[in-house]
Parts: sequence; C-alpha cells; structure tokens
Amino acid sequence: MLAPAERRKKIRTVFRVASGNFLEMYDFMIFGYFSAAIGRAYFPAESAYASLMFSLATFAVGFMVRPLGALFLGAYIDHIGRRRGLLVTLALMSVGTLTIALVPGYETIGLFAPVVVVLGRLCQGFSAGVELGGVSVYLAEIATPGHKGFYVSWQSGSQQVAVVFSGILGYALSNLLAPEELRAWGWRIPLLVGCMIIPFIFMIRRTLEETEEFASRSHHPTPSEVYVGLLAHSRIIVRGVAMVLMTSVSFYTITAYTPTFGKEILMLSQSDALLVTLCVGLSNLFWLPVMGSLSDRIGRRPVLIAFASTAVLTAYPAMAWLVQAPSFSKLLIVELWLSFLFAGYNGAMVVYLTEIVPVAVRTAGFSLAYSLATTLGGSTPAIVTFLIHATGNRAMPGAWLSLAATVALVATLIHGDNPQPKSRGGGGVST
Repeated sequence: MLAPAERRKKIRTVFRVASGNFLEMYDFMIFGYFSAAIGRAYFPAESAYASLMFSLATFAVGFMVRPLGALFLGAYIDHIGRRRGLLVTLALMSVGTLTIALVPGYETIGLFAPVVVVLGRLCQGFSAGVELGGVSVYLAEIATPGHKGFYVSWQSGSQQVAVVFSGILGYALSNLLAPEELRAWGWRIPLLVGCMIIPFIFMIRRTLEETEEFASRSHHPTPSEVYVGLLAHSRIIVRGVAMVLMTSVSFYTITAYTPTFGKEILMLSQSDALLVTLCVGLSNLFWLPVMGSLSDRIGRRPVLIAFASTAVLTAYPAMAWLVQAPSFSKLLIVELWLSFLFAGYNGAMVVYLTEIVPVAVRTAGFSLAYSLATTLGGSTPAIVTFLIHATGNRAMPGAWLSLAATVALVATLIHGDNPQPKSRGGGGVST
C-alpha cells in the first residue's frame, strides 16, 4: 500500500501525463462532431454528401501520417526519454490545433483554406502518432506492482474525459445557437476553447519527472538501433496492429462518428446525437479502469478474447435493430452496449501491448502498431459513410466493427508472448 502522500503524488503524475492525451482527443472529437459544418466552410461542393466526404477525408488524413510520427518521434523518445518526448508531442499538437481553429473559410481565402486545414491535420496526426504511445509507456513504467492495467487504463480514460467535455460543449452550442449560426461560425467556438487549454497543459507537463525505469537503464538506444529493433520484432508489431484495430474502429464509431451518424444518417437531432456521445464518454470512463483492474487479476488474454468474441457476434445485429426504427433511446442503448465492448477490450489491450513490445523499442513499437491500426480505424467515419452510400444499408457500421473484432480476435488467439499476472492481484510481466 502506498502512503497517502505517495498516492497523491501518483495521482498528480497520472493527471499531468494524461492531460496532453485529453487535448489530442478533444481536437479530434470536435472535428468529428462538426465535420458537416467544417465541410461546408472549407470544402464547398455541389452536394452535401460530397462536402461531408471531403471533411471526413481530411479527418482521416491526420491518421495517415501517424505511422511517421510513431517511427521518428517514437525512436526519439526511446532515446532521449519519456518526459522530453511528451513535451515535444504537445508542442506539435498545439500547432495543428491553432491552425485549424484560426484559418478563415473558403469564401474568404479560397483554396488556401482547405490546404491550410489539411496541413494542420497532418501536424496533429504526426504528433498523435506517438502521443498515445508515450503516455501509455510512461504510465506503465510508473505503475505500482499489480496495478499496471489500472494505471495504463487512464491513458484511454483521459480520452473519455475529452469525449464528455466536447460532448457537453457541443450539446450546449447546438441548443444555444440557431442551426444557421452553428453552421456559419458556432463550430469554431470549441476549437478556440481547445486553444485556450494549451498553455495550462504546457505548464503542468513541464513539471513531470523522468520515469525511474528509463533513467536507471545503462543504455538508451539510438534511433538507428531502435529501427533495427523494430525490424527484428516485426511479428509483434503486426500482431499489435491487428489487436488495436478493434479498439480503433469501435472507438471512432461510438464517439467521433456518432453525431454525424445520428444526424445525417438516422435523421435524429444534432443535440440528441451529441447527448448520446456524452453518455458514451461517461460509460467508457467508468468501464476502462474497471476492466484494466480485471485484467490485472485474471490476465489480459481472457478479457481480450471474451470481449472481441462478443463484438463479433453482436455488433451488426445491434446496429441492424437500431436502423429499423431509429430513435434517441435505441441509439443510446446500442451505443452504450458498444461502449461496454470497447472499454472491456481496450482496458486489457493497451497494457497488454506495452508488455509484449520489447523494452528497448517500447515507445516506438507500441506507437507504430497503434498508429498503423488507427490509420484504418480512424478513417471509420469516412469508410462507413461510403459503405452506407454505396450499399444503402445503414447498419454497415456494425458490419465494419464486426470485421475489425474478428481480426483482433484472431490476433489475440495467435500464440506469442503472453504476459499474465504472477498471482491474483499481480501485474503483468514486461518483456
């Protein structure tokens, strides 16, 4: 048991580490929530569908450069340290946030508007490629024995706080402003709020200390040594990509895509869709640490197998039931069920990935696997919008999620490094 003073210090450290993850996800959620309005502002087109797809494609562009961020920034962090790396990622993320928030619309500066927005998303994506990995590794390395799953779960937990906060802000704006005001300029307000948060997060992250585990190592690999290590452990990276796919697809389905899905596809009100998203964030925030703790007790793989299997079997039927007769209550029920599946799986998966990646390439390896999967999973809003348009089947988000869960289940079942708790309440063994 930790002494009260030590416990308070740990809590403050977790808060400071996860704060940047909050900002990253907040920016991503706001872009997803207001993708239709952003599309009209920066990507005017002949049809609402084309404008929306341009906006969603720009949302997806940020994920395309994540692997580059994972490779270059991940190797940098494995060499120079966790603390300094988290400051670098926050700086890059801030540049992207300011760019998207402040650039004028297409009607004002023409083609420069979409070009600058895309560049801002690229900067955000490059930073995000290693932000999540850097936070997860830091939390894993400061965790107390037997509680690694619980500690690492707060990486995802901070993202859920961002989902809830952005959902509250979006819900308030959709009720306070007229639809035409929200489309014209109201969508910029949450982006500007994100800009105002940046100085506070910089201030608290500067006080972080380097992890004892990293500082105590006699050798910190150079970037070239990290790249050689990634090649040597490529099978683990590929397995990690497959396992992360379910997390990525399910998360962006139930968060960033829900407002667009509810309003543009199910024809529900914007405020109803945002309220559902807010509830999803709260549900995720509750279940993630619970499932992280459960994986500390019974092992990672049993939790992963149970939730991936359940997602394979239920995601499409749940979505098909929803689209037969859409309503606020049915959307809420389905999204909360998918939230339970996401949080149950992710609560064990993130810490498992920090354990199976070798320590010398832990940040780069984790980040590369995660970012490669997110390149596809983060494109979920654009993918399912296209699938619905092409097939006429509004339940396609469920089919896409079931496919991702199948890939993750197979990867989990493949024999490989299998960190398990040493005993009841014990933590996983790092590789």
